[in-house]
Amino acid sequence: MSLDPATVRRIARLARIRVDAAQVPQLQAELNGILGWIEQLNEINVEGVTPLTGAMQVAAPLRQDAVTDGGMAEAILANAPDRADDYFAVPKVVE
Repeated sequence: MSLDPATVRRIARLARIRVDAAQVPQLQAELNGILGWIEQLNEINVEGVTPLTGAMQVAAPLRQDAVTDGGMAEAILANAPDRADDYFAVPKVVE
């Protein structure tokens, strides 16, 4: 499907967009490109695919909600300037 300049001006008027005569060919090319993409989408076989009416129909994969230490204590503390066992050692702040 290809749009002519009169249809482009009518679409612009309906959308309440001011379009100069010099902008009509560019807008026409952009709208024709969009319609070309829609035609490509219409060629896709969607037989047997149920329509999705909202994002809530998709079940999110959940992980076990468990507290862990991350298993990376050595890797994390390797860059510490000072450490005491498996903890960061910091200077005393409160007297």
